[in-house]
Amino acid sequence: MDFCLLTSTTYGTWLPGDPRGSITSVRDFRPSDQKTSSRIEHDRPGEAWEPMISGLHASAQKLLKQPPVLLTVAQALVAVEQIRETAEFRGWQLLAASVMRNHFHAVVGKPESARLGRVLGDLKAYASRALNARAGRVQDWWAHDGSKRMLPD
Repeated sequence: MDFCLLTSTTYGTWLPGDPRGSITSVRDFRPSDQKTSSRIEHDRPGEAWEPMISGLHASAQKLLKQPPVLLTVAQALVAVEQIRETAEFRGWQLLAASVMRNHFHAVVGKPESARLGRVLGDLKAYASRALNARAGRVQDWWAHDGSKRMLPD
């Protein structure tokens, strides 16, 4: 069994260019980068995050389809319970889960054949369905994608 740490922010709460810094798929050269014929991707583990880019942040804010999502305690409890249920249904070992106001973390043991993107996607999709059912409406609850890191042991 492989173990991973999965993280996702809630919708609209940490946008590209954010003043706190951000991890984006910006592919460019930094002054400290070695000269190469290809651009370097800066969204890989171990890479420095991007500093505030006010124009990028303003543009990302304008593209939001709805207000940013900050979970209430009741919504966080719904989400964490659904994460437990989804892991159990899929046969994954949930070692830890924490749902906060603007993000969640889950430490999951999964079969080697289960792709990380699928595991994170399933956790977010089923939590969204449960939150939608409770809210009585459909909305985006989570940011696109998230952090998927394999743990050494």
